[in-house]
Amino acid sequence: MFVEHPIFVEPENPKSKVWRYMDFTKFVSLLDSSSLFFTRSDKFEDPFEGLNSSANEKLRNDVYGEKIPQEAFFKFDEIRKKVRPYTHINCWHMNEFESAAMWKLYLKSNEGIAIQTTFGNLCNSFSEYNDQVFIGRVNYIDYDSEWMPEGNMLYPFVHKRKSFEYENEVRAVIQKLPLSKTEAKVDWNVPPEPYGVNVKINLDVLIEKIYIAPTAPIWFKELVYSVTKKYELDKTVHQSTLYDNPY
Repeated sequence: MFVEHPIFVEPENPKSKVWRYMDFTKFVSLLDSSSLFFTRSDKFEDPFEGLNSSANEKLRNDVYGEKIPQEAFFKFDEIRKKVRPYTHINCWHMNEFESAAMWKLYLKSNEGIAIQTTFGNLCNSFSEYNDQVFIGRVNYIDYDSEWMPEGNMLYPFVHKRKSFEYENEVRAVIQKLPLSKTEAKVDWNVPPEPYGVNVKINLDVLIEKIYIAPTAPIWFKELVYSVTKKYELDKTVHQSTLYDNPY
């Protein structure tokens, strides 16, 4: 279930639109499993995902002085790296309108789909899931010069480099540390999931509208509509007008 968390900043308006762009196979998988796939944080292309900014290394002495021994920082950094495979992320793009850049970035062919919902609906769609799901906006900073807050292992998962600011990302995060079966402590010997986890969601709550890529042929819209009916999903399928002739 969705749980509010102080470091996960929510948009001011819960009706803010969020989008997830995908190909047809992922769309069918979403409907067939009634699940969103959360990727292991260390499986993303961005090598900085889930890690502190390099500025933290430079500024720690200024921030903490001699209050915390250097050995403690090494230990904290080691734990952060260990946490990454047990932290899973599902990404959305926040925008009141379709994004031409997102269509081009995430689609490998003309047959693409975008799910449009709201931040509030995204949060409410996890009501059937028992574990905690944290959701909020990503904060984009200069990793070379800006301090990233410390003191919580989730901070690195709500920050990204300025180079990714165009994503305007809202992300859902699940952090399930491997607990020992015999002792009340983390057991790092428990292997993480290979790529990520499927998380059950309420499709009817999650999906507000379905958009077909602006370059998709007519038959593709009919196919998507047919699939939604097969899975008894009563949602309108819209053909994107992004590239329609203005005259």
